[in-house]
Amino acid sequence: MYYFFRGVSLIHTKGLKRFVLVPLSINLLLFSFAFYFLLQQVNAMVAAVQQYLPGWLHWLEYLLIPLGVMTLVIGLAYTFTMIANFIAAPFNGLLSEKVEAHLTGKTLPNVSFAAFMHDVPRMLGREWQKFIYALPRAIILFVLFLFLPVVGPILWFLFTSWLIAIQYCDYPYDNHKIPFHTMRQQLRSQPGNSFAFGITVNIGCMIPLFNLFVMPIAVCGATAMWVDKLAEKNDPALTAPGAKAYNKLEKYC
Repeated sequence: MYYFFRGVSLIHTKGLKRFVLVPLSINLLLFSFAFYFLLQQVNAMVAAVQQYLPGWLHWLEYLLIPLGVMTLVIGLAYTFTMIANFIAAPFNGLLSEKVEAHLTGKTLPNVSFAAFMHDVPRMLGREWQKFIYALPRAIILFVLFLFLPVVGPILWFLFTSWLIAIQYCDYPYDNHKIPFHTMRQQLRSQPGNSFAFGITVNIGCMIPLFNLFVMPIAVCGATAMWVDKLAEKNDPALTAPGAKAYNKLEKYC
């Protein structure tokens, strides 16, 4: 959970703010359009329901509209976030790269616009890999969510938290061209860190307005967790100065 709040502080860091701006703008635009469109659908559905209600029950409008808006907010927390992550993937990868350079103290070579565009298909392909991994599991878990009153929702929440951990922790892995299955194995080897991070981001996605900022926060936090706890598994040279000593101290404590 520490790394989510670490991400909150990193998005305010001088030199990183301009790389936060693009995914944040994509988040804001997509959410605004989706929310406006779906709100119109809610109003239309409420009006259709009222046609079949007697006049003395028309007061239900004041109950149905807030419930519809709450449903939209929770529903968009998942569907809209998935779409936004796909569109913003190249910019999230760039943000992760800059955060890693900031934390490790390394100077990155200047990357041309042509080189950035050359990497875009690879980044979008990685997002497709995540989608293919998630879809069959999501179908099964969603069926359990519908038919198991208590256990189903708990399993669904844990599953979406795991997917969120994969989504955001994958950016630094992809930047270093580490295979998708290797990334999953390493996250599974640290279930406490992975689930705590995913659960915290998941809760953040459900908070109205704050969820607009969750994407860049989660990218920054996941990259910080990569630098401190995951990079050394792949290449000791990738670890930030002092991170190794920090990890030993943490184990001792």
